[in-house]
Amino acid sequence: MPSSSESSLPTGTLRGSVLGADGWLSGSVRFGARIGEVSGDALNAPRPGEDLILPGFIDLHVHGGGGADIMDGEGAIDIVARTHAGFGTTSLLATTMTAPRDSIEHALRDVGRAIRTRTSGGARVLGTHLEGPYISPGRLGAQPANARVGTIEELSVFNELAPIKVLTLAPEIAGHLDFIRALKIAGILPQVGHSSGSYEEGVSALEAGAAGFTHLFNAMSELHHRRPGMVGAALAHAHYAELIPDLLHVHPGAIRAALRAIPRLYCVTDSTAAAGMPDGEYHLGSHTVTKCLGGVRLPDGTLAGSTLTTDKAFRNLVSIGLDPADAARRLSTYPADYLGLEDRGRIAPDCWADLVVMSPDYKLKAVFIEGEPIELAHA
Repeated sequence: MPSSSESSLPTGTLRGSVLGADGWLSGSVRFGARIGEVSGDALNAPRPGEDLILPGFIDLHVHGGGGADIMDGEGAIDIVARTHAGFGTTSLLATTMTAPRDSIEHALRDVGRAIRTRTSGGARVLGTHLEGPYISPGRLGAQPANARVGTIEELSVFNELAPIKVLTLAPEIAGHLDFIRALKIAGILPQVGHSSGSYEEGVSALEAGAAGFTHLFNAMSELHHRRPGMVGAALAHAHYAELIPDLLHVHPGAIRAALRAIPRLYCVTDSTAAAGMPDGEYHLGSHTVTKCLGGVRLPDGTLAGSTLTTDKAFRNLVSIGLDPADAARRLSTYPADYLGLEDRGRIAPDCWADLVVMSPDYKLKAVFIEGEPIELAHA
């Protein structure tokens, strides 16, 4: 039964080619804060000339946007949530950086507030993705040099400030297999990432309860035919993994290989403060980074997150050959399933009315978050 605040929103209706729970329909979606009715005629593919009505995009790896970085605290999460909403992200995990404990706590206080109350016009903040600090000092990527061994004591403090849904760690660090087991018991999804571990250590992590892999291929031991590394463990055994489809972090051929190997490969932006902003200098945690030529880099040229938005991610996936329905699900349904959410990431009665409307040529036309119409970033 919807709450009084849900039912107070006006009812809307969208018409076009609807990606429903069982495939495409040429029809309509009626909704308030939640979806009321989905109806229409079954299709094998979107009807030519019709708008596409898709489940809202869910981004499980977001560091920043609109010039703000999650680690800033002090309301930064509100700017990030509004920025990404304007590009089709209807819910997200606020993602922290490897940093001293007090810096992470500062960021999480801000995130915790946003989790409790959604920012008007902004994406729903579902929780936190703690990317580090429990990672390999040898695979920092663009993470600051504050890596350390994970402890339940420190994690409990973080989790009290802002519920942690996903945690990235390096499983080869002594004690981290037991840490993975404890995370699983606590209901936190452990992800392998920023790791120099071997294939065997990756398999052991999965056996201990690791649920997925963080930005597959990036900041992890590479695939070699005699030393398969963490990439090999993921391709051989993972059911879920996240990947950045900006076409800079991962070559399209590697993306297609991962799609064939990992059934529920889902896509994230790994976006930084530079997302939605002009070229120039920004910060990522304690690092200064430069946005130029569509990427974000450290002074030494290392890729440092991305400028990707979810509408662009969708178009990139279609451009390398994915069917629009497959592309949409890898940005909505699969991440929702990964978090165990049955009322987001799909267009079905009683689900939250998180909806994205795209033109037949895949340009963003409208976004609704829990029934609220969102101002588009390019409007």
